[in-house]
Amino acid sequence: MSALNSRPPPLPLDLTGRVVFVSGGGSAGPGWSIGRASCVTYARQGARVCVVDRDADSAAETTALIRAEAGEAETFVGNVALEADAKRLFAEARARFGAIHVLHHNVGIGKTGGPMETSAEDFDHINAVNVRSLLLASQQVLPDMTARGRGAIIAISSIAGMRYVGYPHLAYSVTKAAVTQFIRMVAQQYAAQGVRANTVVPGLIDTPRIATTVAKMFSESLTEARAARARQVPMGHMGTAWDVAHACAFLASDAAAYITGTELVVDGGITGKFT
Repeated sequence: MSALNSRPPPLPLDLTGRVVFVSGGGSAGPGWSIGRASCVTYARQGARVCVVDRDADSAAETTALIRAEAGEAETFVGNVALEADAKRLFAEARARFGAIHVLHHNVGIGKTGGPMETSAEDFDHINAVNVRSLLLASQQVLPDMTARGRGAIIAISSIAGMRYVGYPHLAYSVTKAAVTQFIRMVAQQYAAQGVRANTVVPGLIDTPRIATTVAKMFSESLTEARAARARQVPMGHMGTAWDVAHACAFLASDAAAYITGTELVVDGGITGKFT
C-alpha cells in the first residue's frame, strides 16, 4: 500500500502516563489562572500533574479540582526561585510520580515603572523569580529528559516581552523577553537529544491577576479596566486562561512533535496591531 493510501494517524493529543510539573499551578485570586487551567487541562489529557505553588491553599484547590474529575494530581509547596526549594520540589515530585516528562514553567511577577521607578533590588528580585527560576527548573529536568531521549519544556512569557503594551513595565518586560530567549537556546542545544522547548506568549488574558495587579493601570473600576483592555484587542475581547492552557497542552503533546525553539502567541491579534 502506498503512503498516500495508508490510514493517516490520529491527532496525538493524549498525555496518558506522562508526568507534568507545573510551576505556578495555583492562582493569584479566585478563579481560573493560566497555571490552574493548564493543570486541569493536562489532567484531562491523562497526565499525572504536579501542582506546584508557594501558596499551599491555592495549589491544593487546583489539585482538588483535578481529583474531582477523577484526574491524578499532587500538591507540592515551595518557591521555585530558591535553589534549595527547587531541588526539594523536584525531588518530591520524582519520588511521588517518577521522572518528569513535561515542565510547564508558569511563574512570573512584575512591578510597574520604567528605569527611574525600578530599583536595582526590585529588578534583581523580578529577574530571580521570572528567569533564574527557569534556569533552576531546567537543571532539574534536563538530565532525565536527555537520558530518556524525550521531553518537553513549556515556558510562559508575555507579549510585554515583545512589545510596549501601553504602560511602563520595564523589569517584567525585560525578564519575559529573557524567558523567550532562554527557551530558544535550550531548544537548539537539546533538539538532537529529543527535548523540545517552546514558549507560549499570552496577550491580554482575563485572569484573577487582572483584579489583583493589572486593573489599576487602566482604571480604579475593575469593570472599566476589563473593558479598556478588551478595546485594545483586535478580536474585541480578552482571552481566557483556557485559551492559553489549550496552547500549552498542544505543545506538550506529540501533536507538536516537530515543533521546538519557537513561540506560540495567544493574543487575539494584538501584537500584530502594535507592529
